[in-house]
Amino acid sequence: MSKTNPPALMNELSEKFSPSNDIIFKPLQMEGNTVYIFYLKSVIDGAKLQGMIIKPFFEMKSNVNFKSYIESLPDLNGMKSGDELLVEITKGNILIAIEDEFYLIDLKLVNSSDVQQTLMEPTVYGPQLALSEDLDTNLNIIRQRYHEPTLKFEMHQLKDKAHQPVAIIYDEKTVKQSVLKKIKENLNDIDVTLIQSAGDLQLHLNGSKITLFPTLILTERPDRISYNLAAGKVVIMINGSPHALIAPVVFFDFMLSMEDNYHTFWITTFTLVLRYIGLIICLILPAMYVAVTSYTPDVLRTELALTVAGSRLGVPYPSFIEVIFMLIFMEFLTEASIRLPKAISATATTVGGLILGTAATEAALTSNIMIIIVSAVAITSFVIPISEMSFSIRICRYLLIIYTTLFGTLGLILGSLGLVMFLANKRSFGEPYLKMYWRGEKAEVKGQTKE
Repeated sequence: MSKTNPPALMNELSEKFSPSNDIIFKPLQMEGNTVYIFYLKSVIDGAKLQGMIIKPFFEMKSNVNFKSYIESLPDLNGMKSGDELLVEITKGNILIAIEDEFYLIDLKLVNSSDVQQTLMEPTVYGPQLALSEDLDTNLNIIRQRYHEPTLKFEMHQLKDKAHQPVAIIYDEKTVKQSVLKKIKENLNDIDVTLIQSAGDLQLHLNGSKITLFPTLILTERPDRISYNLAAGKVVIMINGSPHALIAPVVFFDFMLSMEDNYHTFWITTFTLVLRYIGLIICLILPAMYVAVTSYTPDVLRTELALTVAGSRLGVPYPSFIEVIFMLIFMEFLTEASIRLPKAISATATTVGGLILGTAATEAALTSNIMIIIVSAVAITSFVIPISEMSFSIRICRYLLIIYTTLFGTLGLILGSLGLVMFLANKRSFGEPYLKMYWRGEKAEVKGQTKE
């Protein structure tokens, strides 16, 4: 390549990117020294380009000095070829041609590096800052919280059109190699058109899109990430998403809040018991109401049975229709509260709930006890710390209602046992989904490891 003729590679790149208006392909010339640069203006940080490339070039006396300077830059990447080079340029890399040498330097413009406040998993005593949408910022946050030399970051490239980098993060000292291998295999097997977020990636790592229970935890909290890294789990992050994925998980991980780590033993135990009671109420109470009112009212005390029967006077349909009718409307209110603007969501859903409850009871479309049950179910469904598990439990609630409607109290019992058996048979990257961590087992495992 001569000093005056532009390199053929850059001419080819210019043709491939045309007719895009953000292509910049130009020479830098000074006292007989010529350097060619090629980049996309829309993804390059102009201040970095001026300070790291253009200004130093005009301060150097020769191409030899400028080449040595470029080779010393920390943002210098390995040279790519073919389609890989095109992808790297779209990510914010600048291609520099110095005589017969090509260099690829990362100068991407990052507009999403601000660390966000916690929204999904708020705590009172814990950290209030979450993650960022920039992967490099997130990796820095984790390094600042987990100062272990055995902490490893492995970068992978997805095959979708976005070509977003994915980071696999683990502590080499505590991670289970079989789990790490399984996660890498699943990532390599993903072949979809586009993946834009950690939630999208989770759907493809779950093993099946129609699975009801998640096999990964979607979190926004750096402290949860640190605790799970110390426990030997693997964290997966994708650029452009303020959330991380944690695997493998057990069912009981979804019932833990990070607030539990910042309280005393008895307070933590009390709140955990409350959550599990709320889980049982959310899951079983509607189906139990159907079973008791329609099939076995004699299990209640006489006074309570008469009260329940009296409250249903005038209701024109069976109890299971009443339950489904009220639960569906409660789901509508919940969905509306999520989708409406924050300024009016609380008012709209509160007024809607009050009007719905009052009008339904006055019109004899539902009983007063049903209003109490629906309110209790709605409250307890939000006790579960991880929202994905809350959605799964809400769906299981309808399955138990169907079983109870068809087979009565026996259907409720068999449906509950079937749910437990299903969870016991489920795996998260090779690990049992209902695995319980007993202290004796932990000590035994440590003893075997030492041997």
